[in-house]
Amino acid sequence: MDFNFSDEQLMVRDLARGILEKEVTPDRVKAVAAQPEWYDHALWATLAQAGLLGIAVPEAFGGMGCGIAEACMFLHEVGRVLAPIPALPSLVLGGLAIARVGTDAQQQEWLVPMLEGKTLLTGVPVGAPSGAPAATARKDGAGWRLSGELRCVPGAHLAQRMVVPAATDGGIGLFLVDPRAAGVALTRHLTSTGEPLFTVGLSDVRLEVRDLLGAGADAGNERLQWLSDCALIATCAMQVGVCERTVEMASAYVRERVQFGVPIGSFQAVQHRMADCYIDLDAMRWVTWRAGWKLSHGTAALRESAVAKFWAAEGGARIATAAMHVHGGIGVDVDYPIHRYFLWSKALELSLGGATPQLVRLGQDMARSGPPECS
Repeated sequence: MDFNFSDEQLMVRDLARGILEKEVTPDRVKAVAAQPEWYDHALWATLAQAGLLGIAVPEAFGGMGCGIAEACMFLHEVGRVLAPIPALPSLVLGGLAIARVGTDAQQQEWLVPMLEGKTLLTGVPVGAPSGAPAATARKDGAGWRLSGELRCVPGAHLAQRMVVPAATDGGIGLFLVDPRAAGVALTRHLTSTGEPLFTVGLSDVRLEVRDLLGAGADAGNERLQWLSDCALIATCAMQVGVCERTVEMASAYVRERVQFGVPIGSFQAVQHRMADCYIDLDAMRWVTWRAGWKLSHGTAALRESAVAKFWAAEGGARIATAAMHVHGGIGVDVDYPIHRYFLWSKALELSLGGATPQLVRLGQDMARSGPPECS
């Protein structure tokens, strides 16, 4: 793999960082996170004007024509500032799926208003497609009927459409579901970060032919696996951003905080703790961008995404805990920024499965096919 980012990827990173670090302040995050919507409308509009909401939208429809790697660059910057926006659900769970699978008509209908900031999308977060999808679809004349229960769906209260994988008689289909349609019930759950997640009940929801993404509903597990890998890697990229900024804040604090007449960063125990954080962060970066690179080049990344998510969970938890500890009493002050980074890191650690489920997933795959060097 090439360890260097492309000029296009660096452009995405620099553009996003320039906007987000200017616009997103701790006070603004606190104010938006306290609102029921958990959505910074003004920031979303600014990102749309900059073209960043069209990262994964094909150039034919006015987007940048990029893919998962560039989307992860953007999400990394979102994580650095804890921006309360539906970037992952709209751009990856919804937008990237439509860009890859949808017909030209579907891309025109949903991706164009998405990149303009007029439409929000979401999807079902698929962490490990080891079994059947949570929803089932059956033919009903020219259309479909969907039933099932979807859990931990982000942004369902804001989205105009959800991308829902559903088991059909011929395989797996991806369907565009209106969260406000008859038969759809949203149950709101508030998380520690302030972001609402939803249990979505589907009770015989009627869909038209045009609500089926792509040309057919007979795809195998490959489509679900691709969605799973994209969701995992995007989550890891956000966690890398969160932890990167956490380490920066903790490092600055231990250089400035004086105890017994010297900065606490001069104490050996604190130095070792910060060194461990640096090692964890470096490992998280490497495995995340490796997985993203493979997926962006059309290479299977099941193991790489599991390894990246393991490190995002394990390393992320250690970094967040260490940062709280070196801050001492101020670390538990809910008004101090480091506390919010701890909450985000914990949420991303557990999202789509923590460290142990990733080891199980990786072990099961190795038991089936063995390590590459031994096969």
